[in-house]
Amino acid sequence: MASNNVTKSLVELQKEYLLPTYSPELLFIKGEGAWLWDDSGRKYLDFGSGIGVCSLGHSHPAVAEAIRRQVGTLTHISNLYMNANQPKLAEKLVKRCFDGAVFFGNSGAEANEGLIKLARKHGNPKGRFEIITMNDSFHGRTLATLAATGRAKYRDGFAPDMPGFKHTPFNDAKALAEAITPKTCAVLIEPIQGEGGVMPADAEFLQEARRICDEHEILLMFDEVQCGMGRTGSFFAWQHYGVKPDALSLAKALGNGFPIGAFIVDEKYKKVLQAGTHASTFGGTPLACAAAMAVLDTLEKNSILGKCSEKSEYIFGRLNDLSAKFECVREIRGVGLMIGIELDRPAAKLRKSTEDKALLTLTAGENVLRLLPPLNVTIPEIDKAVEIIEQALVEFSA
Repeated sequence: MASNNVTKSLVELQKEYLLPTYSPELLFIKGEGAWLWDDSGRKYLDFGSGIGVCSLGHSHPAVAEAIRRQVGTLTHISNLYMNANQPKLAEKLVKRCFDGAVFFGNSGAEANEGLIKLARKHGNPKGRFEIITMNDSFHGRTLATLAATGRAKYRDGFAPDMPGFKHTPFNDAKALAEAITPKTCAVLIEPIQGEGGVMPADAEFLQEARRICDEHEILLMFDEVQCGMGRTGSFFAWQHYGVKPDALSLAKALGNGFPIGAFIVDEKYKKVLQAGTHASTFGGTPLACAAAMAVLDTLEKNSILGKCSEKSEYIFGRLNDLSAKFECVREIRGVGLMIGIELDRPAAKLRKSTEDKALLTLTAGENVLRLLPPLNVTIPEIDKAVEIIEQALVEFSA
């Protein structure tokens, strides 16, 4: 436990030496499973999972052991040479996804940048470069992924937008079809919009998007940075819907806290990016891949994915009961353990109220309280979280 003087010193250092792009109010010093402890020793139930990163909870022993073991042998050698872990991890991902190939990076934004380059490289010989994305989407904070993002507030102050992107309404196949021109090279969709309000795609919309892309011979790409890696109860979100993309991006939960991102490309497009066309200094290091392999192996042990669907049904039932009690709750929506509670007013005060009661939650959009618990969360932990949300809703409604 840190002393008050130590905490005060850290706050001063934060203000003086870090850019003020975040406004943190809590200092956490330890985590285990679905729980975090702050510097005063207070225990918090974490239903944000580091924004969907720690899907196995904090300090998972299998991931920690894999990192400890690997850091003692080989950490980094660059992609100018092979490392034993990278092809093994690629094989594990491909066998769980679809026949194809993988590129490793460090983050979701970098994975989506890779998808953008893939689409442009594929379309370039025919003069195609434009990518259609959805209103209210979120694809990252780099200039290219900001331009792809369908929420103007994230782009404010960074004009001009990088050209080559067009936004259409989510779940509107007619608008998507009408937006395609001879310049279009790809469509990029989040199967479940996270930052945009935990909005699941309609199955019919994704099916029609697949048909439209096939008709025009353009790529259909899915951003699964937040909704992939078991969050829906299926390993990949596309498997939940039964609509296979030509490429998809991954990050967040792939390393359970160790930074790693990736994009997976269908077999028929695996030669689009050749030597010299794309690279990453830190992508797919032996250490990052060791962590990710431990995550994949653990997800399949103890039926974590199967139990995810059972827990999803349970928590949705509990939350729907709450919805009936509070007029301020408009809708409970989501898939698997990616859950949104839509309210009739901004959700920021409700998020702060749950935090004050030792439950960490997130917001999405403006009016949505977002829950991303670990996939191995227990039923008693779900009950505890719902109990706190109910207490917070009583105050929020008043």
